[in-house]
Amino acid sequence: MKDMKQMLDLMKDVNVFPTKKITGEAAGKAIEKCILKLQEKQGTIRIIFAAAPSQDTMLAYLSKSSEINWNRIVAFNMDEYLDLPTDAPQLFSKYLEEHLFSKVDIKEVYTINPNIPVHQEIERYSKLINQGPIDIVCLGIGENGHIAFNDPPVADFQDSKVIKTVELDDLCRKQQVNDDCFEDLSKVPKKAITLTVPTLMAGKNLFCIVIGENKADAVNRTLTGPISETCPASILRKHPQCKFYFDNAAFQNVSGSDD
Repeated sequence: MKDMKQMLDLMKDVNVFPTKKITGEAAGKAIEKCILKLQEKQGTIRIIFAAAPSQDTMLAYLSKSSEINWNRIVAFNMDEYLDLPTDAPQLFSKYLEEHLFSKVDIKEVYTINPNIPVHQEIERYSKLINQGPIDIVCLGIGENGHIAFNDPPVADFQDSKVIKTVELDDLCRKQQVNDDCFEDLSKVPKKAITLTVPTLMAGKNLFCIVIGENKADAVNRTLTGPISETCPASILRKHPQCKFYFDNAAFQNVSGSDD
């Protein structure tokens, strides 16, 4: 009965829509509303963004908002590949620049730089993240249940680091091929830099957008399975202000769990 009550409490923060477009727009509207509310009472809003196809429609909505005061927003990205060429289109910083940052008059953008010594970048980015509270985190869930690049083998709910280097597991790397980001597995980097789970969970308002049937198992484990590093996204259930946005395809295993 306790587990059922926890599930019911969680479900009030779960929003499910028929299509990717409607899901992304609904999430975009909710994030816009949160930004506007924050801008009524504070000068600067600090936001961490994910870079993935699941975020496309949400970012498109935000980029067209006529109400958000972008010159009061400081933006960060949450992870980045290592060992890609500096001009590689798959870099998450390039994705966010194309989908959002180049389209708005944003105050400041800080992205992870994989082209300087890693220890220097970890020190630099840790300081930037720690300069103030993170007001909003826009994230997704991987096919293996990861958040950012905190895959099950490396996720640590008690991590003492702000950001760290990780080796990507095979399921994570295969997802990048499934998402049409890389031609085949051999092209997908094996290492990355990622914000840690506690860093993401320290955000005041989390918006989790998940699209597609390939994510259905991970969504089910996130919402109904044990809270464990075996499904890193399951920790989101412990955040008091995490809102979920799924399309029907991603939510199908959960909605069919009573059958």
